[in-house]
Amino acid sequence: MPDTTNNPNRKTWLEVAPDSDFPIQNIPFGVFLTRDDVITIGTRIGDFAIDLGALHQLGYFDGIPLTDDIFLQDSLNDFISDGKKTWRLVRNRIGDIFDADNGDLRDHAEHRNTIIFTLDEIEMQLPVQIGDYTDFYSSIEHATNVGTMFRGADNALMPNWLHVPVGYHGRSSSIIPSGIPIHRPQGQTLPAGAETPVFGPSQRVDFELEMAFITTDANNLGEPIPIDEAEDYIFGVVLFNDWSARDIQKWEYVPLGPFLGKSFASSISPWIVTMDALEPFRVESPKPLKPQLEYLQYSGKKSYDIHLEVGITPENSEETIVARSNFKYMYWNMVQQLTHHTVNGCPVNSGDMMGSGTLSGKTPDSYGSMLELSWAGKNPVKLNDGSERTFINDGDTVTMRGHCKNEHVRIGFGEVSSKLLPVFQPKKK
Repeated sequence: MPDTTNNPNRKTWLEVAPDSDFPIQNIPFGVFLTRDDVITIGTRIGDFAIDLGALHQLGYFDGIPLTDDIFLQDSLNDFISDGKKTWRLVRNRIGDIFDADNGDLRDHAEHRNTIIFTLDEIEMQLPVQIGDYTDFYSSIEHATNVGTMFRGADNALMPNWLHVPVGYHGRSSSIIPSGIPIHRPQGQTLPAGAETPVFGPSQRVDFELEMAFITTDANNLGEPIPIDEAEDYIFGVVLFNDWSARDIQKWEYVPLGPFLGKSFASSISPWIVTMDALEPFRVESPKPLKPQLEYLQYSGKKSYDIHLEVGITPENSEETIVARSNFKYMYWNMVQQLTHHTVNGCPVNSGDMMGSGTLSGKTPDSYGSMLELSWAGKNPVKLNDGSERTFINDGDTVTMRGHCKNEHVRIGFGEVSSKLLPVFQPKKK
């Protein structure tokens, strides 16, 4: 089944700004609440949200084997379970429906009013029910920076890092869509020079600039996924802010790894951009510094040139872009991550999410966390309003954006944006 939606010459009859993240070549998938308080699965072209449930009910997907309720659900899990052939058929059909030369929907005013919404008429939801979430640690620049701070330059990378995609199982219940604020977490920390821990608010709340991929049903218990098949089980990618409380994390992470310092919140962008949409932006992955075991060896271009940025906006102030990075910097790519995840027979399900780990580049302005940008608090980051940050303050909004661009088309992810509120205060009875 060829992908026809990526044709760079294709135009749509909807009005789309030239610099939009969502041209007709994108066709991402998400879940939103309509102006009639109905939850539906949809897509986006320009600044218009398209109700795929209504589109299906009105017959626009005739000929594609879909259940009647496939888009009338509050998550994409069942649609993702239908597999790559169905994803491509649906995405191609959407491209055809909204093609500038197709008048079937364009010239049907009643159908248009039922199917198409402006963005101020909808409320985005979490796009998938995330059963399991794994966070990897796959940027060599980030791992080297953090290791240098904690263990010194000579021992920056742990002995296993160049041989295995390091990861840990995270908490999925606290993954939230863009726009939902979070509270400053509390926990145990060990103040400098102290011998016993104290309990209180984290003083080092940080963002982590990441991306995450969403999987479909991939394997049965005990069945590894070969690396040359792994791409078939990746539905798409979102922006991912994996919030961290560095002081809580530092005290708790030995010997079993991150826990309360990470599980309080993680934020994702609401539109899942498919792997088909990203196809024109494939690039080579970084070359391995040491030979990798055979099951992790791959052929072809498995990384993607996705430009990323992070902005901090203090309350009642202007935004400052504090970092610019790129998804292509990831040392361990997505197919290696998924293959390694299942090599022991661990089953992967529809809607599972895999975080990339912090995406840092080689230069200080490309570091993907405040821990690195301020070098553990030693070098405050200056903002446009004259204030400084070593970590994130209450009232700050952190916004991440990402896009791909070549000479023909721009494909973007929109943004993931979240505000940090003070420690939660229960209401008085």
